[in-house]
Amino acid sequence: MDKAVASSFSNGVEPTSPPAPLPQGEGSDTPFLAREGGEGVRFSEEHEDFPAEHFLDRVLHGDALHILPRLPESLADMVFIDPPYFLQLPRKSLKRWKVRTEVNGVDEEWDRFGSFEEYDRFLRQLLTEVRRVMKPKATLWVIGTYHNIHRIGAILQDLGYWILNDVIWFKSNAMPNWLNVRFTNATETLIWAVKERSVKGYTFHAEIARGCSEGRLALNVWRIPVCNGKERLKVNGQKLHPTQKPEALLQRVIAVSTNPGDVVLDPLAGTGTTGVVARRLGRRFVLIEREERYVEAIERRLEEETNH
Repeated sequence: MDKAVASSFSNGVEPTSPPAPLPQGEGSDTPFLAREGGEGVRFSEEHEDFPAEHFLDRVLHGDALHILPRLPESLADMVFIDPPYFLQLPRKSLKRWKVRTEVNGVDEEWDRFGSFEEYDRFLRQLLTEVRRVMKPKATLWVIGTYHNIHRIGAILQDLGYWILNDVIWFKSNAMPNWLNVRFTNATETLIWAVKERSVKGYTFHAEIARGCSEGRLALNVWRIPVCNGKERLKVNGQKLHPTQKPEALLQRVIAVSTNPGDVVLDPLAGTGTTGVVARRLGRRFVLIEREERYVEAIERRLEEETNH
């Protein structure tokens, strides 16, 4: 763990409360499954206005665009979104020159869109619903590459968000550009924003932010290696998720911009790094994920974190 993040434990962190009992419901045309400890309950569409406690410390299994409208307003103190990159890679095997090994890129169905217009509609709907469930002083983090981050920034501004900063994640172990036809892509960009320009009093722990940089200033460049080793989830030797984010990155995001007991929302949770780190740092969380294989991984990781 980063020394700067570890300092947040200097005075101790209160453990998170156990989740409240889930309400019972019938099936629906667009149901979702609230998962905790391997058990689940399906909610029907008429059950839209549950107290926030029913969603805390859960992974909600389903489509974020179906689930977010059912969540209560002003639920989250902070939101982290890692959306599809829409890389538009060719559907063919990519080989590294000379060594002839295969490049394991992003070739998942969830990263495919028919056009930029379709991708923009998805982002706009997602960010509109996220804005509704943010508390008045909540902040939003969205991460992306050069493929999508500029579209995300423009849509955020069009929707009324106010961008506070961008933070550059410098990958200290980035994959080289083996073709030698472009620069090696060694960065991703995080946009940090509030709901509107007038928002004041949002959470920012400057001392922790300074500890994330070299020197005395809270610089907006974070040097963190890509997720690898034991932290990287694999199935039969292959990456479970092609863009799994390192825990160190989420440790900085959560520690800098939230307080113990705050609610962190991740509507595109992937393998659940946001929830794992939130639990570790004494925050509450709400995760949404539609892929069954990722939901199962989240459950395993949360159980391991709880028993650690």
